[in-house]
Amino acid sequence: MPRLRLRLALALLAAVATSAHAQDDAALVAKAKAIHAKAIKIDTHVDFSPAQMTGPAPNYVTGIPRNKVDLPKMENNGLDAVFFSIYIGQRQDFSDSAFAAAKAADLEKFDAVHALAEKIAPDRIGIAYTAADVRRIHQSGKKVALMGVENGYGIGNDITNVKLFYDRGARYLSLAHNGHNQLSDSNTGEADNVWKWNGLSPLGKQVVAEANRLGIMMDISHPSKASNLQVIALSKAPVIASHSGVRALCDHSRNLDDEQLLALKKNGGVAQMVAFASYVKTPTPDSPERAAAIADLRQQMGFGGRGAGGGAGAGAGAGGAGRGAGGAGRGAGGAPSDSLFAVYRERLAAIDAKFPPPPRATVKDFVNHIDYAVKLIGIEHVGISSDFDGGGGIDGYDNASESFNVTLELVRRGYSEKDIIALWGGNVLRVMEAVERVAKRR
Repeated sequence: MPRLRLRLALALLAAVATSAHAQDDAALVAKAKAIHAKAIKIDTHVDFSPAQMTGPAPNYVTGIPRNKVDLPKMENNGLDAVFFSIYIGQRQDFSDSAFAAAKAADLEKFDAVHALAEKIAPDRIGIAYTAADVRRIHQSGKKVALMGVENGYGIGNDITNVKLFYDRGARYLSLAHNGHNQLSDSNTGEADNVWKWNGLSPLGKQVVAEANRLGIMMDISHPSKASNLQVIALSKAPVIASHSGVRALCDHSRNLDDEQLLALKKNGGVAQMVAFASYVKTPTPDSPERAAAIADLRQQMGFGGRGAGGGAGAGAGAGGAGRGAGGAGRGAGGAPSDSLFAVYRERLAAIDAKFPPPPRATVKDFVNHIDYAVKLIGIEHVGISSDFDGGGGIDGYDNASESFNVTLELVRRGYSEKDIIALWGGNVLRVMEAVERVAKRR
């Protein structure tokens, strides 16, 4: 379908949705609640700090106020299963010592998830290694932990590390994050049109084959477009985009254009639409007055960079988590204490009152991405993710306990129970099963 027709169709759907929203009644909400309870709600990308997951209270078990995901929030009518991101930031150091440090950081994150599920809260959450495990653990009443490697940097030049990560629980793998590495180019190359490999490196191509052999889904959310198309062409199994949006609706290098979406459809994969405000809707810059006030506040409190709840250009207001000093998803070292963070949030709220933040992306905006992808590639190739605690969050779906708002908007727009169950988890489970079958044949 030509892009113009898709845009017109989306505009019509949005108008219908607005009208329906005004007419929500008890029956519609009850229908949405029943569907929400029936679906296995899987978020394919959630960041975390090992120290917060395994350290003394408050932690993942008791709940962390500034986090968007923890066990209490998942259990509060929220998510049933999450892929914890085994994330390591990209450095331009490709020495043996740098690779060893990256691998150690990855293993620390694997160990934290195992500690949570096997020692700290085994009665509340269990680790899944297969699609069948997800269904079994969910049926038992517990939450489900899965793991995905967000950056292949930690593999180094040793392909046997793919098997090591698989054995620790990795069930998807992104070859690159933000920055080119030894395996693949990154989406960030678009900024200066400088590329390292023009797609995948020779080792990166071997890693795709090894992932197919073992049963690891290839994740195309962060690498470059050329890399993604090469992964799709090489992979003998369906791939996923663990947390991406539609580029036709928000022109960001992290989002997938129509060519990539159609290639993913042909491959049999699934694109997990992400509730990350600046990937859902191009952000409106803060006013100069607001930007200056936030910069001054951050300087006063000793916070570097952006994050911790808002920031110039983020349009996040007091509710944002960000990736900077206050973002839980990028490591605990150097993060402010909960008491200091509470002071920051209180002062930021005062700034919000004086200099209102620009409008943030909403659940309605987010579901527009789902609508677009469904119309272009079909309901069976679309899913839902958040990137919570790694910068994700939108108005109406800003933490795990607000997941019902997505289901309600889908019901308003006429999605069936079968469709919503597929979007929330059924489609990614289908891809997992397909990848498992390919591995058994190899």
